[in-house]
Amino acid sequence: EQGYETGEHAPGLKLGGCGAYKAAHHIIKTHAKVWHSYNNTWRREQRGMVGISLTSGWGEPVDPHSQTDRDAAERYIQFHLGWFANPIYRGDYPEVMKNYVGRKSAQQGLGTSRLPTFSVQEKTYIKGTSDFLGIGHFTTRYVLQKNFPFLQVASYHTDHDLAELVDPNWPAPGPKWLYSVPWGFRRLLNFIKTQYGNPLIYVTENGVSETVQCSQLCDEWRIQYLKGYINEILKALNDGVNVKGYTAWSLLDKFEWNKGFSERFGLYHIDFKNKNKPRYPKASVDYYKKIISANGFPNPREVL
Repeated sequence: EQGYETGEHAPGLKLGGCGAYKAAHHIIKTHAKVWHSYNNTWRREQRGMVGISLTSGWGEPVDPHSQTDRDAAERYIQFHLGWFANPIYRGDYPEVMKNYVGRKSAQQGLGTSRLPTFSVQEKTYIKGTSDFLGIGHFTTRYVLQKNFPFLQVASYHTDHDLAELVDPNWPAPGPKWLYSVPWGFRRLLNFIKTQYGNPLIYVTENGVSETVQCSQLCDEWRIQYLKGYINEILKALNDGVNVKGYTAWSLLDKFEWNKGFSERFGLYHIDFKNKNKPRYPKASVDYYKKIISANGFPNPREVL
């Protein structure tokens, strides 16, 4: 969306209403071609796996008793995760995406939907092309219905007719978009289990950044974030979700999209002003080491 719709990220194209959908369409078809290439040529010898990693927040209805809010929350997930996962696991774009984008395209006087379509052959070719699902997850939103007038300029953002809210009590240690809401992760993982036949999952990204540098490297908020989110993964495992591995984002401070070096996700602080780029462990390093060595939360009562 930000590369082909709003132009905020590279390649900086502002193809409102269609750019993101076209780019995603090519990504999905290309992913399937790579999977089939590996499957036909190398799998028998190497016995490896090919998957896809998708990033998605969780959308929670503002009023869980309101069918309208529940539908809006469903659209939130389908327009984010389902956009890519549904073709790969179920053979086509989510019905709600096809319906909403198709209807809005017709209202805008277009002869065809701005959401591309897969041929019958492409649907068959794409379905099942993932041996595991990588999941990047950072935060949650409350969601409710919001109608955008059809005369408004077409965009991915307005196609799903919803508004996103946050709870002011949610911790927000990093950038303005990243609130710490651990319980949303368990719900997202259970959604994947239910929607896509409980696929093998690797958590490929999960973490929090700081926008203000802490000279003492005392990232207590990151420790609390990791503790909360990893705990929810353990709960999801108890729910029967097939999570195989977890990767914290990220080992080192690094270049973060259009934020450059100003937004720091790393467990290790990098002094970018020093030509040697020295690395310093933050407090979260020691905490994460203990989690790794125990393969879970260490029991404080255990005698070592």
